[in-house]
This record gives sequence, C-alpha cells and structure tokens, in this order.
Amino acid sequence: MIDSGDEEWVGDVADALEPRQIVGSTDRFTGRIWSVRTDTVNFGGQLIERDILLHLGAVAIIAIDDQDRVLLIRQYRHPVAMALFEPPAGLLDIPGEQPQLTAARELAEESGFQAETWQVLVDFLNSPGGSSEGIRVYLARGLTPLDGGRPATGEAEEEFLPRVWVPLATAKDLVLSGAISSPSAVCGILAAWAARDNGWANLRPADAPWPVRATLLEQGRVHPT
Repeated sequence: MIDSGDEEWVGDVADALEPRQIVGSTDRFTGRIWSVRTDTVNFGGQLIERDILLHLGAVAIIAIDDQDRVLLIRQYRHPVAMALFEPPAGLLDIPGEQPQLTAARELAEESGFQAETWQVLVDFLNSPGGSSEGIRVYLARGLTPLDGGRPATGEAEEEFLPRVWVPLATAKDLVLSGAISSPSAVCGILAAWAARDNGWANLRPADAPWPVRATLLEQGRVHPT
C-alpha cells in the first residue's frame, strides 16, 4: 500500500504486475528485432501517451572457468559506435526455444565453449522506462572447448569476436571503474561476484521460472518472432 500523505511504501519489496488500461495504440515501426508503438494509457482518469520499444528479449552467459576467470568477448555495437567487452549473449528469436537452450547455443556460437553446469544468475529489465527488453543471465561452469572451435555462424560485427579471460575480481573492478559498461556484463559480473561469496548456494536452477518474461508475453509486450 501507499500512504498518500507521505508516499512511504509499506508493502512487500518486490516488482509486481500492475497494468494501466490501454485505450488505443498506434504502430510506429516494425523491424526484425524490435518494434515501436505509441499507447494511449488511462492513468487514473488522465489520458497520456507513452512510446514503447517492444523487444524480443535475450539471454547472456557469465562463463567462469576453473581458475575463477570470466569469459568476455569484444564486439562492436553500432548504436554507441563502441567495441564493448560483453559476455556471450543472444536474442530469444527462435519460437518455442527454451531460454537455457538459447544460452547454450549462443555460448557455443560466440565463444566455442560448452558448459556442464548451468544456473540462473540474475534477471533484469534493460531499460524499463522505454523498452520491454527482458534479459536472463546464466552462470555457466565446467567449461570445455568445442571440437573445431567456434563455428563460423556470424557475419558483420559477429564474424570476429576476440575473447579474453578475466579474473572475476578484476572484472568486478573493471565494472566499478567504468571500463566495462555493457548492461549484461555489469549485471552479470556483479551478480557473480556477490553469488560466489555465498558459494553459489543462492542461485536458481537453469530451468527456474522467469515470471517477468511470462508477464511480458501475456501482456503482448514482446516483439513477435
């Protein structure tokens, strides 16, 4: 509940589904990965317009080897004109594919490794003020290289993905110093740093429910594949 006098929250501290009535929508753009629409929303009797970027959703993988090093790849990102150090990641763009299977495929395609052990590390909404993009970050351990190395599946900025192994403590410092700023890297590395201190005991299994994505799908807020 909200006390309207002083706006102090007195309920549970947990994100919750709380949709407002949409009285009209206008499609603005439809692309391969995302689309943009404008919703007219009834907000307590006041009609307001909000632009929404509907995204496919994605997964990312914090892969840690037996030397406690994080695998990062260096990839060009055109919207920011930068080469960023990121964990392997990929879009949820295959209908019906379970997110963990997407993660395993992307780890292989972007790094040339496979993992024996998978857990959910952290879920986050990338930019909820304007986008519906939900990302699940997995922890992958028990790494072994694929026979033949990384398959040649990418093009353009995905054709050449140099990788680097960074000690987890160093990766954490790189995030806090601002040297690494990719959201999946920031969230994943800091979550891994925190989870390791608890012996990874508080992590969810790889097939754990993903309520946020289920909600986005039910609400029609995921870009159609």
